[in-house]
Parts: sequence; C-alpha cells; structure tokens
Amino acid sequence: MKAVVCQERELAVHEVPEPRPGEGQLLLDVVRCGICGSDLHTRHHADAVADLVTEVGYDDYMRTDQQVVMGHEFVGTVAEQGKGRLARRIDVGTPVVALPLVRVDGQVQATGLSAKAPGGYAEQVLVEAAFAMPVPDGLDLDLAALTEPLAVAWHAVNRGEVAKGDVAVVVGCGPVGLAVIAVLKARGVRTVIASDPSAGRRALATALGADTVVDPREESPFASAGDHGHYTELTGPFRAGLAAMSGLRRLPTPWQHTWRLLDRVGATAPKRPVVFECVGNPGMIDQVMSAAPLYSRVVVVGVCMGDDTIRPSMGINKETDLRFVFGYTPLEFHDSLHALAGERVDLAPLLTGRVGFDGVAGAFDVLADPEQHAKILVDPVLEGTEVKPAR
Repeated sequence: MKAVVCQERELAVHEVPEPRPGEGQLLLDVVRCGICGSDLHTRHHADAVADLVTEVGYDDYMRTDQQVVMGHEFVGTVAEQGKGRLARRIDVGTPVVALPLVRVDGQVQATGLSAKAPGGYAEQVLVEAAFAMPVPDGLDLDLAALTEPLAVAWHAVNRGEVAKGDVAVVVGCGPVGLAVIAVLKARGVRTVIASDPSAGRRALATALGADTVVDPREESPFASAGDHGHYTELTGPFRAGLAAMSGLRRLPTPWQHTWRLLDRVGATAPKRPVVFECVGNPGMIDQVMSAAPLYSRVVVVGVCMGDDTIRPSMGINKETDLRFVFGYTPLEFHDSLHALAGERVDLAPLLTGRVGFDGVAGAFDVLADPEQHAKILVDPVLEGTEVKPAR
C-alpha cells in the first residue's frame, strides 16, 4: 500500500507492507489524517525526543534513521476485523476514530510515532478495537479527524480546573491553543483572553470564541489583570493581609476561628487566572511566570523540544502553580468526539486545507507559516502536490 515515510528528516511516498489485524484489532481504510504540530517538530528532533522518552520508560519512539509512517490524528472506516469478540463488535464499513496506541508483539506502541506502529499517513492503519469509537451519525469525517487534537485540549482544560468565573489566558494560538479556546468557551468560561503575534491566528481565535485577542508585541495578555482583581505586585497581598487582620482583630470572637471559617468557604483564596502556555518555545514558561499575576495557575501545553530555564524564585515569590499535561484519557477522547458530534465544540474554522500523499512534504513546509494554514488534513485519494481548501 502507499504511505508517506519519514526518514532522515525527509518525507516521501513509498510502497509499504499492508498491515494485518491481530486479535482484538481493526484494520481501517484511512479517510483523513491530520498533520499535527508534534509531527512537524518530531521530523527534525526525533532523536532528542526519543532519548528523553527512553528515560521515562518508552524505548521505541521513532528515530531519524528509521523509516516511519507518521500520523496519529486519523479517522477511517473498518476494512477488516481481527479475531476475538471485541473486534467483531464494530462492523466492517463503520467509520471510527481511535486512540493512537496499538499492541505489537505484546507491547503497546505509539501509532505514527514509532517504526513499529505505522500511522495514518497511509492508505490503511491498525487500531485496537478497545480504543476504537464509532463516529456518531451526522458528524462530518473531516471534523471527526479533529477528535485527537481536541482531546489534548480537553485534557489540558481539565487539568487547569477552570471555573466559569475564572479568567483564562491562552498564550499561543496554534491548533492546540485554538482548540483550548473552543473547549473553554464550550465549558462556559466567561472571560478568555488569547495572545498570538500572527494576525491569522488571532482571527481564528476570535472565530473560536475568544473574548479578547491581543498581539503580544503590542500588548500583554495580562494587561487587564488588575481589572479582574488579580494581584500584580507582591505588596498587594501584604496590604490585603494587613487590612484583613485589622478588621478581624476588632471582632469579639478570636480572629483565627473566623479565618478558618472563611477558609472553608473559599473567601480567603486570592483570585488568579488560569494560563495555558501553548507555544512550546524555549523561554516561554519563564516569560509567562514573569508576566502573569501572582497565584496564577500555569498549564504547560506546548511541547518545548530543547532544554529550557526557569527561575524558581520567581515562581516561589508569586506562588505560581505550574502544571504540565500529556495526552488524554479514553473518556476525554470519547467526550471530545461527542462534543464535536453534538456541536458543543465547533472546530470547523480550524480546518484550512487538504492534501494528498504527494503533497505532504510541501504541507509540512507550508505549516511553518502561521498566516497560511492552521490544520491540514491528509486525504489518501487526493492527487497532486497542491494544498487544497478544506471545504
């Protein structure tokens, strides 16, 4: 079968062996596969990522010298069922999406990010039936292909524990940052501030529901922090603490009892924004920690591929809550799929292009320019090298 193979940072169309489903597996005819930002980075930094992931206990991440079929944001129709009752539960011809993890020789491999688990830049791809989910009737398959990146954003927002009354700040409006914006608005978060130097991405942020959009070269996304009741200087909580104690000391009851009661109802917790760092460039985490208000919860979504430096004393003095996110759970994947199907999340503005196998290498280059495209889908039946409009 035909597939796009990555080796030595080059992408080319090859004939590769046709996959065969094992027990509990399904073979899909790929309908669409999204080009992910992690694919763009991994193409050039695979060895460094593989070294790091090996330290965490996964030894089979793709390396530069290997032939790898990438692609982990796919939707397809069931072409063949493997053995076992689990695989037989989804009929041949059913359109499905699936978590990009598959068993190979008894080990779980990352589909599209390991030489042992070819991905969706191909005519066919293997998935685990346990991870496969039928696409609800009526959901456009182009949109279904966005289930995986939406699940990443869904998990990030869950990790952020954002309440409707919180201010959410999204720094970086690439595909994942844009999906975070869409999820925040679907959850009813009233104030979402988005920041990106690209005019095209700022326009997409607005289309996906951001309430305020700023160019960070001209205005800080935290410029209105004081208006939202966030502390921007260390002396702020000092003054508030002194004022609180002065008032409590005047009460007839012991002040500490009143303070404990206020603690229980959350009245003593300082207001803070939840910040989603979706850029992933070296220095961004420290920049956000420095610029964000005191007590900010910073959720690191962007993947920095190199070494980075932060100033722990900055985080200590501002009592910054720093959280990192990775992937998603099967439930978050399911909920993302059904949020798309129920139109609770509309990611249609994110879809900007389609390309056939012969055009994948060019699409990788085009995606380096944020003004041209956001999400390009690989369409196995599309001919030519041109990136065509998504619709």
